[in-house]
Amino acid sequence: MTTQERPPTEGPPIGSDRVPSLVLVHTGHGKGKSTAAFGTMLRAVSRGWKVAVVQFLKSGNWKVGEEKVGRSLGVDWWALGDGFTWDSDNMSETEAVAREAWSFTRRLIAQGNHRMVVLDEVTYPLNWGWIDESEMVEVLRSRPSHVTVILTGRDAPDSLIEAADTVTEMVKVKHAFDRGIRARRGIDY
Repeated sequence: MTTQERPPTEGPPIGSDRVPSLVLVHTGHGKGKSTAAFGTMLRAVSRGWKVAVVQFLKSGNWKVGEEKVGRSLGVDWWALGDGFTWDSDNMSETEAVAREAWSFTRRLIAQGNHRMVVLDEVTYPLNWGWIDESEMVEVLRSRPSHVTVILTGRDAPDSLIEAADTVTEMVKVKHAFDRGIRARRGIDY
């Protein structure tokens, strides 16, 4: 037997505080972390915001639809990763690429030229120790007051969750990959 809920008749309490920017984290093992970030990116672009995306795993060799559309809308886009780690011929080089991507990103955020910066798949090099966790939290806390940052990737560490204003965990209930179905163009990339 299901319990039917009544529709709400009052909205949630709304505070009067308006903040100039937020830190959002999309984490978890479910599909949709980057997709949610890019959806928010589209909202920001539609409001006239200057937006940047830094991808920490995808390299410039990837041809993904979100980059094509983002660039066509004026989003500054950097795919600075070295690809999947299991494809790496030299893990030290892959780590160095991630460290350099973080160095670039720190400067990008601090410059404050973008109202939104998306750090796609950044939790992976963070969790592997390639990016210093306390340094990342400090960059987020000391960012220019108008810069919103969105971070994506599985297993966001507690310090990142604590530093964020909004955290969403994507939960996998079922995924086509589990049945051996490969990533599909237009759906997964």
